[in-house]
Amino acid sequence: MASVTLAESAKLSQDMLIAGVIANVITVSQVYELIPFDGITGNSLAYNRENVLGDVQFLGVGGTITAKNAATFTKVNSDLTTIIGDAEVNGLIQATRSNVTNQEAAQVASKAKSAGRQFQDTFINGTGASDTFPGLIQLCPAGQTLGTAANGEDLTFERMDELLDQVIAKDGQVDFLMGHSKLIRKYKSLLRALGGAMIDDMYELPSGQRVIAYSGVPFFRNDWVPTNQTRGSGTNLTTLFAGCWDDGSQKVGITGITAEESAGLVVEDVGVSQTKDERITRVKWYVGMALFSEKALAMAPGIK
Repeated sequence: MASVTLAESAKLSQDMLIAGVIANVITVSQVYELIPFDGITGNSLAYNRENVLGDVQFLGVGGTITAKNAATFTKVNSDLTTIIGDAEVNGLIQATRSNVTNQEAAQVASKAKSAGRQFQDTFINGTGASDTFPGLIQLCPAGQTLGTAANGEDLTFERMDELLDQVIAKDGQVDFLMGHSKLIRKYKSLLRALGGAMIDDMYELPSGQRVIAYSGVPFFRNDWVPTNQTRGSGTNLTTLFAGCWDDGSQKVGITGITAEESAGLVVEDVGVSQTKDERITRVKWYVGMALFSEKALAMAPGIK
């Protein structure tokens, strides 16, 4: 008599199942844990940027004062928008198939992760259209965008120094450099080409993770930065950013904004559907971005 086959024995056994869900949808954004947030009342934050200073003059004894021009300002608004999604779980599935992994909790956690990823993407690439908020590419003014080569150029220390020099909102303090992982590899290649150089200039994040630095400025990997940009005949180009965070004064830097009375990600139990045997849990985030001083952000597009 033949022994039992592997296929037949499988009918009487079950595969070992690990509780929880293995993260497999991942995009690295090291800078995410450092972004400050300001809570605001209302759905928009209005502030005034200096445009032209009031003039002054030197004056001799008996001279006539002609410096009478007033300062002018530009009013700017940063608006909140909503990132939102509903997790709906059938009652039978929740009751009978949550013995290893809670079905409802898994769906809510996935929605929360998706909201975080949506923010990180928009933080770089948002246009402000279709109910999004403007990201760094959109917020960076023309005067803070370096004029790189017509068809793209290689990363150089000189270009990095020039970029750092553009960020002067906090008396020249620069809080970050940021680029795609491909650009980080280019930077490491520059260091190795120096001959005997050690890649030991590091910055430690609050989480304990260490990132590479340049001239004492942390150089963050952010894979939401696109690498398919074009300039002239150049393709597959990317952008290098430098900037500084706001210090809480709402005057000098970059910050996220969120609703004062509903700050951060909110998980809301909507209840049971009226027409289906499903419980609905809503995940939402009232969020936006503000660039108080235009001198707090600079970018170099067109980097190979």
